[in-house]
Amino acid sequence: MKAISILSIGALAAISAGCLSTRQSVSATGERYPWKKNIATTVFWIGEKPSANNPVPNRKSSWDKDWSRSYGGFDDPNPAHRSNYIPVKFTPRQNPFYCALPYNDKAATGHRPEAPRVVPWFKEAYQGPGVSTCKGRWVAIRKGNRTVYAQWEDAGPFRTDYWQYVFGNQRPKSTLNKGAGLDVSPAVRDYLGLNETDMTDWRFVEFSEVPRGPWSTLGENNTFVINDRKTGGELAEASKGADAQ
Repeated sequence: MKAISILSIGALAAISAGCLSTRQSVSATGERYPWKKNIATTVFWIGEKPSANNPVPNRKSSWDKDWSRSYGGFDDPNPAHRSNYIPVKFTPRQNPFYCALPYNDKAATGHRPEAPRVVPWFKEAYQGPGVSTCKGRWVAIRKGNRTVYAQWEDAGPFRTDYWQYVFGNQRPKSTLNKGAGLDVSPAVRDYLGLNETDMTDWRFVEFSEVPRGPWSTLGENNTFVINDRKTGGELAEASKGADAQ
């Protein structure tokens, strides 16, 4: 009986260690959101006028009727009119590292019926029927050996209902722009050195996985900026409290 007990305990320990190792491996590699590889990627920008390839003007987004105003102006894509990933004429009020994916979780009232089921973080991000659970989500975008991080700020290209691709295993089906499945901002283009239509890999990331970089410095919608302001305010309050004592 003692031998059996010792063997059982040893086996349980080995199984537990194996499970722990697997959990750590999954966490370390970000397996919750796997890479979507070789996705045709096009460039779009806030304030873009409609064209044959992009019939919808980008003065507004799926989640912001005054997107251009919220951003602070026209995100001029001309490299000659840009410096340090932003337009030279103004400092954006939102993160210049933004992207669009072909799904919008919002409906005219509330959310799309499938959203609670298909958006992986829906329950943890839900803030009521009027707020998107997708807007502002961080995305890693990779080209070669460079990876950039951007916030999801619009739905497209071309479709706003394609959850089977955005959250599932399907591939983009659009026949326009070489089957584009991802739109990226001029800042993302410049960081990765992309052509106007190029191939990239992308995946969703938790904010805790996002390192600091040029995507962490600007924007009232930027999680880094929001957290830094909150921390600064808390430190200021603590300093006031210490001075008062």
